[in-house]
Amino acid sequence: MIHSYVSFAILITFSVLLLVMLGQRLKIAYPIFLVIAGLAISFIPALPSFQVNPDWVFLIFLPPILFEAAWYTSWNDFWKWKRPIFLLAIGLVLLTSFVIAFVAQSLIPGMTLALGFVLGGIISPPDTAAATSVLKHFKIPKRVNTILEGESLVNDATSLIVFKFALAAVVSSQFVFQQAVIDFFIVGGMGVLLGAFLGWLFTWLIRWLPTNSNIDTILTLIIPYVLYITAEHFHYSGVIAVVSGGLMMSYKSNRFLSFAARLQAGSVWSTVIFILNALIFILIGLQLPVVEAGLEQHTIADGIRYAVMISVVMILVRFAWTYIIAYLPQIIYKKSPRPDTLDWKTSFVISLAGMRGVVSLASALAIPLLLPSGDAFPHRNILLFVTFVIILITLVGQGFLLPLLLRFIQLEEENVQPEEEQEAIIIGRIKKKAVQVLIEDFPIEVEQNLVVRNMKLRLETDLDLLTDKMHCFKNIELHKEKITESREIYKRVIDEQRKELQTLKNENQFQDAVLRRIEMQLDLEEAKMVGLHQG
Repeated sequence: MIHSYVSFAILITFSVLLLVMLGQRLKIAYPIFLVIAGLAISFIPALPSFQVNPDWVFLIFLPPILFEAAWYTSWNDFWKWKRPIFLLAIGLVLLTSFVIAFVAQSLIPGMTLALGFVLGGIISPPDTAAATSVLKHFKIPKRVNTILEGESLVNDATSLIVFKFALAAVVSSQFVFQQAVIDFFIVGGMGVLLGAFLGWLFTWLIRWLPTNSNIDTILTLIIPYVLYITAEHFHYSGVIAVVSGGLMMSYKSNRFLSFAARLQAGSVWSTVIFILNALIFILIGLQLPVVEAGLEQHTIADGIRYAVMISVVMILVRFAWTYIIAYLPQIIYKKSPRPDTLDWKTSFVISLAGMRGVVSLASALAIPLLLPSGDAFPHRNILLFVTFVIILITLVGQGFLLPLLLRFIQLEEENVQPEEEQEAIIIGRIKKKAVQVLIEDFPIEVEQNLVVRNMKLRLETDLDLLTDKMHCFKNIELHKEKITESREIYKRVIDEQRKELQTLKNENQFQDAVLRRIEMQLDLEEAKMVGLHQG
């Protein structure tokens, strides 16, 4: 039995990798391609149906994905764009849930307002992983990615809280608005506090314990699950706790992680998040047989019609809300634009990037089959089918439309210093500090110790190169030409060193461990010059 499960897991993983590579070759964002591929695979005759257990998503997939997103979130950028982020992540989710509840009640026969809120909570949060994977192929201003990623850190928690309260109202047939509002802030607020406290506690423990890079990497993989499970145990928001803890630990990462742990954990996390996201999207496509089999009282045509109409309303609400928060403050107060004001182009892209994904599907699948009375949960099948179709419409439809429109909308970057120039300034300052320390604190060693003297000379050479690089920034074309030329030469030099290293390996005169260390040094040198994104 276990061999069949392992074989199936290997087959799915290998298939996902092949599909991702094919999507890259066809220049299609992998979430879109994987959903379509999973949908096509589900039509294969005699293929056993594969139902996603919602616990897998909420417990296995969601914590690490949210933790990684929080870890790499820029505090400064997040705080700069906090107004649109929170208005989208909280205000828009609540508004969408409210509008969809009334639309579903009037559109779907027999649908109550409480069930409408269940559907609203399910489909209100966009899946930013899909949007960012589409946008990464284009030169997008950093503010767009910051707002979309910041929105995704909070909107899942908001929608899940709405979903749980609406579900409780259906199950118990009772709903007290005032109590729901109080519980909403308690669940979210305590999630923030608990996550921040546990994040701080883990940073202290890792600093105190005699760990190494392997242990630290494993601990970073375990911590998101501890945050989520602990918060859910106390009936607080596990999603908010993971985000809060991830932000806290990221802020203090340089105090408790060694350089080796940061390098190793970064590589491991990059691989883990990639495969989790890829598996999630193909599993969405594979759900068609399960979703379709549940339709009994409604026809497929009815379900598609409901989903299309609700999708249109949902997209229009997002457009309206995004432009309202962009322009209404200026109209009311008649002041000059705020630093966090969105222009019409940015608002348009953010509005169109509201694609739905795995959290919506997992929430729909989490609807119980039976009520406490033993009766079937009302309209569960149509809720699940509508959610599935809405995911397809937004993910595939908007995913294909967004790149086409981006070719006509020329988004301009903010008037900020280019990242390469910032990098040169930062490196210049820390190397000047290093030279200053050597001259003032170790003058004798600089004169008498060959290693220390070479260290000072190397730092001074680096400073000369940085000075030349800063001059190049005044002539962008010259800078680009020099960078391209230097990278090509450096790549050739590294390649020749690797060939010589292989010759030394073949001579069998040196230990493999020593040769591997030298090879790693060459890898780090190449990454420093060429950039990890080129690998």
